[in-house]
Amino acid sequence: MNAIQVVTDRSEWRAGFEERVLAGYRAAGCSEPLARALLERALKGADDWTVAADGAGWIAVGVSQDNGATVGRIHDLTAEPGPAAAAARAWAERWCAGRGAERVEVRLSGAAGPAHAVFADYPVRGQNRMRTAAERPELPPGLGVRPLTEEEYPGWYAGEEAAYIADIVRAGALTAEQAKAKSDEDFARSLPQGYRTPGHAFYAMEAQGQVIGTGWVNHGFLPGVTFGFSLEVYEEHRGKGYGRAAMAVGEWATRQGGDEAMMFNVFGGNEVAMSLYDSTGFAVLDEFRSLPL
Repeated sequence: MNAIQVVTDRSEWRAGFEERVLAGYRAAGCSEPLARALLERALKGADDWTVAADGAGWIAVGVSQDNGATVGRIHDLTAEPGPAAAAARAWAERWCAGRGAERVEVRLSGAAGPAHAVFADYPVRGQNRMRTAAERPELPPGLGVRPLTEEEYPGWYAGEEAAYIADIVRAGALTAEQAKAKSDEDFARSLPQGYRTPGHAFYAMEAQGQVIGTGWVNHGFLPGVTFGFSLEVYEEHRGKGYGRAAMAVGEWATRQGGDEAMMFNVFGGNEVAMSLYDSTGFAVLDEFRSLPL
């Protein structure tokens, strides 16, 4: 086995990395404009990554600050599962730890593949999922949808923030204090003008004369994509089939906004939601895993 060495000429690695990422997004059903937009996001900060090779493949690593914590990231590891991949992973973890990282994260593209086996013991912290919306989605019988009113917005916001913090903590990557800081930052970035932020729409879902849940979407989030920040069925109304109904609302809202596909994030630890998304055909675009160091 060859020694792992940092490379100075990154051009070969960069070309291969871009093609691998694009291939994963294309396989998940992304249009070419969307695949390239996602690639641009995946490449954020790539000029600062450290790239190494061992003769069996490539390794790309970096560190950054995330809500007050130093986080190591394994951006690429191409060796097939086996001794070479295990050695490459161990090198990457030591590299991150040597630069003060408190945990190491990895982004895996698409459904289960060789890289998933290499990082099988890294707990899943979150997934990005996507599906093309039906051309003429219909709302389920007995379910009504209306815009959330501006008067309802403050109460909705408080509940949404609390749920988001709880999801982050349950995923296991951050403490409650770090999760609150991340929530504040994410909401400020996503909704700088609150209820009136352009491109965002808020809905109330009603059944049998009651509000049974809410929805929050961002149209034009990426080319042809509506991002579903939240499609929430209230706890007292769960177990009645409204979860699937909420997904239909998401498709309906996507087409209402002139987009073709719906994308959203699900946090790790939410097995019920992941099972629902599997059964309704939402493909995994990216999976995020991390391990404390």
